Amino acid sequence: MHDVVIVGAGPVGLFLACELSLAGCSVLVLEREPGPHSPFKAEPLGMRGLSAASVEAFYRRGMLQQVLTASGVHHDPGADPDADEPSAPRLGGHFAGMVVDPAKVDVAALPYRLSSPAPQDVLTYLESIEAVLSEQASKLDVEIRYGVTVSTIVQNDEGVVAGAGADEYAARWLVGCDGGRSAVRGLAGFEFVGTEPQFTGYSMHATVAEPEKLRPGFNPTPTGMYLQPPNQGQIGMMDFDGGAFDRSQPPTLDHLQAVLRRVSGTDVTLSKVHLVSTFTDRAMQTTTYRQGRVLLAGDAAHIHSPLGGQGLNTGIGDALNLGWKLAATVHGNAPDGLLDTYTRERHPIAERVLDWSRAQVAAMRPDPHAQAIQGVIRDLIGTRDGTTYVFERVSGSSIRYDLGSEHPLVGRNAPELRLENGTRLGDLMQDGRGVALDFSTDRCLRGSAMGWESRIRYAAGPARNDLGLGAVLVRPDGVVAWAGDRTPDREAFERAAGHWFGGPEIH
Repeated sequence: MHDVVIVGAGPVGLFLACELSLAGCSVLVLEREPGPHSPFKAEPLGMRGLSAASVEAFYRRGMLQQVLTASGVHHDPGADPDADEPSAPRLGGHFAGMVVDPAKVDVAALPYRLSSPAPQDVLTYLESIEAVLSEQASKLDVEIRYGVTVSTIVQNDEGVVAGAGADEYAARWLVGCDGGRSAVRGLAGFEFVGTEPQFTGYSMHATVAEPEKLRPGFNPTPTGMYLQPPNQGQIGMMDFDGGAFDRSQPPTLDHLQAVLRRVSGTDVTLSKVHLVSTFTDRAMQTTTYRQGRVLLAGDAAHIHSPLGGQGLNTGIGDALNLGWKLAATVHGNAPDGLLDTYTRERHPIAERVLDWSRAQVAAMRPDPHAQAIQGVIRDLIGTRDGTTYVFERVSGSSIRYDLGSEHPLVGRNAPELRLENGTRLGDLMQDGRGVALDFSTDRCLRGSAMGWESRIRYAAGPARNDLGLGAVLVRPDGVVAWAGDRTPDREAFERAAGHWFGGPEIH
């Protein structure tokens, strides 16, 4: 029996597997596809953007350079080792096809951000991300089995058994990371609610006879929208048919050409379609992320249109939040109710993403009302404050969990604090433990922190930029659990440590 079986070997499932194995859990990953390679994950249709929060997650687990190398990105983290302010983003994102100018982002207004070796964003491919995570999973002794389709799930108070044909896979816990059409979600009886689609979307790699007839970039039209990215031969389309066509039948060249001509208002000709996928803007979410010993993460728990590219990043956030909590539960040192905070913290985040997606669709509809909304939003995005707001939403910078503290840093992703000796927070987080940073002159938290030394890593010393803090407690997912002033309160630290990491160890 494994500690955890994960169904789905995409980026979310693999990231979660690495988190659990790093924390000492035995993990088995089951994937229905016959192997890791798929043309839909490679160039050009597999392109995705990693947000600042996701890039930081890879950095804090020691995988950033591998991600950058696999993605063909050159980034010199040591270009300005003494900088305290974060660098400006290279990509600003977009809202409903209205592109944000990254040069207008007010970096100084981003909450509690410091300079980091991790770039603000990375353009990559699903294939690259999965290759890095698979290699890391292999190093951590995670077992991955391909060609396994889970068809039954039976659970009791002691564990879960996943059935796949004549085979059965037993575990103490099971996590469904098997995508928007999740089998685990249905088999375990999760309630899935939300809104029905407005459009069928198409993403294709095609040869166009007269490409000059199509304008580059996002192009809203009176009959829909089309997108022509810089990638040669890649075309996106949105046909507001109520989602009627999506996966109802294989899209033929004639059908795709008819849709493209209709939404573009041109007589453009498709010579050949090499690859195509369809999608909708259906926005649905499970009411809870846990049913007994079965949990969900990523698209298995929430689906929405790919507008803004937030699906992958939300899923990685789920995996980062769930991993350490489930591992603590497996090892029996989790405080009461810790695993329930997974739904409580992550459900509102995905809920906001779904509403962000719905708002974009409402602004993209081919009617005069939506066109009027576009004009207003375009004016707002053209301002510095408007640009910064959109960037905060798409980058994850605005995420803050309600952890019951009035301190404005608690509940946020920790800034990349750095000691005077050069040690960064990211250096201290690679083993998956929490971190206690003590900037006080008398190292007043040292004795207290030793009570959790297997779960919390203690580091002390003056800081390069302590943001007015005397100490900070960071959870394994990078979220600030507690922050103290210049003279940290030991009892307050111990209460916070006990709340998130369970009772202290007895030596």
